[in-house]
Amino acid sequence: MTIKEALTEAAKTLVSSDSCVLDSEVLLAFVLNKNRSYFRAWPDELLTTEKLDRFQQLVEQRQKGQPIAYLVGEREFWSRRFIVSKDVLIPRPDTELLIEITHETFATDQHFSVLDLGTGSGAIAITLALEFPNASVTALDNSQKALAIAEKNALQHKVHNIQFLRSDWFETVPNTRFDLIISNPPYICPNDPHLLEGDLRFEPSSALIAQHEGLQDLEHITSQAKSFLKHNGLILFEHGFQQGTLVKNLLELYGFKSTQHFQDIQGHVRATLGTKP
Repeated sequence: MTIKEALTEAAKTLVSSDSCVLDSEVLLAFVLNKNRSYFRAWPDELLTTEKLDRFQQLVEQRQKGQPIAYLVGEREFWSRRFIVSKDVLIPRPDTELLIEITHETFATDQHFSVLDLGTGSGAIAITLALEFPNASVTALDNSQKALAIAEKNALQHKVHNIQFLRSDWFETVPNTRFDLIISNPPYICPNDPHLLEGDLRFEPSSALIAQHEGLQDLEHITSQAKSFLKHNGLILFEHGFQQGTLVKNLLELYGFKSTQHFQDIQGHVRATLGTKP
């Protein structure tokens, strides 16, 4: 079977996906270790039996709903490739908003300290460490498997201004004060129907779901964060698009001032910032 024939057949198999052609090309590019542009140049190249079998296996897994990122073992975030596994959330474009806000708040050559709570793949922390080379970044997670992925990503991107810590939120954080605490914590309500759709079905529930209408971890972090922030230190959350007012109220309840909302590319309030007075 040629490359063109294999891609055509795969796209038909994945017709229920909104991105069946792209999915097919990404999977075949992974199997062949080629860029997708290669398919335009060599559509009539014959696939070996081994490569075709591997490709068809991945297409079958994708048909069953397995996320592309888990099948190929990586996802792009802020124009960089990050290793992912089923032990971490898949980095999403919405989360890049946190990087944009940090760029609006700090100069790229500024010296400041960051604590990333629930780092997962390390995408946020490593991106900040690369974008702000004079920053000191601490990234923590309660999952040892997640930390192993984050450390692989840091090694892959040759990051030197970052340290990793296993901790249940602030539990084992040293007695240090930071300029910025940043977090994309679990914030989905346990009975949210979206958990039964798309990639969420396969991602670690511990990184997605929070009790008390999705606010438990947000409140836990907010209630303790001031003890780990410098004067005028900042706390920045990603949260659900309908939780903006609730998160703002939480921040103000625990004494944070100058709260600000930030919208994602769809115009939804997706992040909220507070300042320790």
